[in-house]
Amino acid sequence: MNGTFFIASDIHGSAYWCEKMLSKFHESGAGKLLLLGDLLYHGPRNELPRDYDTKKVTAFLNAEKENIIAVRGNCDAEVDQMVLSFPIMADFAWLSVNERNIFATHGHVYNDEEEGKMPLLSDGDALLHGHIHLPVAEKKELPCGGYYYLLNPGSVSLPKGGNPNSYAVLSGNRYQIFDFDGNVLKEINL
Repeated sequence: MNGTFFIASDIHGSAYWCEKMLSKFHESGAGKLLLLGDLLYHGPRNELPRDYDTKKVTAFLNAEKENIIAVRGNCDAEVDQMVLSFPIMADFAWLSVNERNIFATHGHVYNDEEEGKMPLLSDGDALLHGHIHLPVAEKKELPCGGYYYLLNPGSVSLPKGGNPNSYAVLSGNRYQIFDFDGNVLKEINL
């Protein structure tokens, strides 16, 4: 496997955006597709995304099962796991990429905004999550000294804050967030 990760979050059952995302994944040449949750269901607070079709999204994702690493989002449930051919029920995954530890999660259980939800990070680690539907690429101070990277690819189907639909690519130590026209929205070297 090559060391490039294609990172996406918050598909929310949109067949249109899932298909576009998978096309960009294949174009990127990434070795793995890292999905940060909220794959099939749109959730009670969200509008229906474009071409909402959970069965199509299931088929699209299952066809890529060997390439996917996924964590559970707040809209993902055991019934979703029953139709998906790859594991989605873990709240987080630790990845070691280019000698950097990355804590990948959806963001509803672990995040840096709410008291008691910050995962235990060491100096130089990265916290990578979705959930807020906003693209983020920042270097921040740890409470006990040192720094960490806060990363979020934004949302594939339901972006917020006037942002475009987006995804990220981690290649080597470079993390870049792209819109679907190929424009770099944010980037940072880890």
